[in-house]
Order: sequence, then C-alpha cells, then structure tokens
Amino acid sequence: MRTLIYLIPVALFLGALGLGGFLWALKSGQYEDLDGAAERILIDGDEPPK
Repeated sequence: MRTLIYLIPVALFLGALGLGGFLWALKSGQYEDLDGAAERILIDGDEPPK
C-alpha cells in the first residue's frame, strides 16, 4: 500500500508528460501533411541534389 503513494503520482506525471508532448506536436503542425510523407517515398530520386 505504501508503494501506491509513490506510483500514483509518478503515473500521473508521466501521463501528463505524454499528453503535453502530444499537444505540443499538434500545436507545432506535426500532423498537418500526413499524405505528403507517404507520397514522398514514391518520388524517383534520380535527380542530382541541388
């Protein structure tokens, strides 16, 4: 029972940290162009880099 005193706050902190990271990713636009990354792999890369 004593370990729950330590585990519950740790679990709440890690959950809040994960939620904060997810909200940060939403705010910074990480999920805006989901199709672009999927289609970019299909582009032929024979052109020399500029």
